[in-house]
Amino acid sequence: MATCYRKIATLVSPAEAIGELTVITDAAMVVDDGRVTWLGKNSEAPACETEVDLTGKTVIPGFVDSHSHLVFGGERSEEFASRMTGKKYEAGGINSTVSATRRATAEELRANTAGLVQELYASGITTFEIKSGYGLDTETEKLSLEIASEFTEEVTFLGAHVVPAGSDPDEYTDLVAGKMLESITAKWVDVFCDTGAFTVAQAKKVLTAGIAAGLRPRMHANQLSNIGAIALAVELDCASVDHCTFLDDADIELLKNSNTVATLLPGAEFSTRSPYPQGGKLMKAGIAVALATDCNPGSSFTTSMVFCIAVAVRDMGFSVDQAIWAATKGGAMALRGNQGVLEVGSIADFVVLDAPNHIYLAYRPGVAIISQTFLQGREVYERR
Repeated sequence: MATCYRKIATLVSPAEAIGELTVITDAAMVVDDGRVTWLGKNSEAPACETEVDLTGKTVIPGFVDSHSHLVFGGERSEEFASRMTGKKYEAGGINSTVSATRRATAEELRANTAGLVQELYASGITTFEIKSGYGLDTETEKLSLEIASEFTEEVTFLGAHVVPAGSDPDEYTDLVAGKMLESITAKWVDVFCDTGAFTVAQAKKVLTAGIAAGLRPRMHANQLSNIGAIALAVELDCASVDHCTFLDDADIELLKNSNTVATLLPGAEFSTRSPYPQGGKLMKAGIAVALATDCNPGSSFTTSMVFCIAVAVRDMGFSVDQAIWAATKGGAMALRGNQGVLEVGSIADFVVLDAPNHIYLAYRPGVAIISQTFLQGREVYERR
């Protein structure tokens, strides 16, 4: 049954050009059988069996969160408080979450993940990726991926998150690229290639083994330093390279001439007091950029894409249009998908904002302006 959403103040969708949006004012949109079948000016909209009045509201595509770590046990609030008083962030803090995740039951992990997924919907996120990486042993990594697959098809094996405490780095790399990889089921393979995590050579070993097993590659890189990971990401045609806090001109040139999306995670810089990457500069260079939440208990415990957009505009050199493009189409490109747009024939994943235009996403930081979230035309969240 077709539903026509009428009198939309502003309807927004990413354009093909990086960082640009298509904006229709006084708009309408028709959804039928989970897809957009018409959009345009309200005065030209066809009649439908069901009509919904969205006077004064804005409609945007659902956000695409291409980087999250939702399957974990425990929490790290004390670590966050210490960082806010000057303690430096280090990759090894992940091991405390590993211990808590191994102790947690499957039911506890599943319930925690389900709660965070509901928060994603409340934030307007309709497509999301979930990584493992807090098990770091075969049994817990396998369980984490099984739980993640209950919530999304975009499941990423991150056995190479850090080297577990007390393990030899090369021996653990062999385990991840061998027996652990053989035991799991996922769509993607990921490695944290950075100071305190995995070297470029170790990362290449894991990623090439994952590719040989039929998984698609992506990377954490250049969050803490620049050890040459961008060249590896481009060499292996990774769908995305994530963090990108420390890039040089050679890295930018490599990304510009590749299919690899630069995924930026402002929640991590906010939570670790690190320098922000300059997303606007990357877009100006012609690089496809994504924004993602990086939701995890240690360095970015947020499920709010709206928060990430506001920080990106305030501190990362983005215009509002560029940030929304990165949080929708950019995220879809980082997953090599076609979500994050509203056009005839597209999946009806969309968000209704209690605002007259999309600028309010950055203009009113911290204010709940997500009114409704729809997944394939079905409401999954309504603010009450």
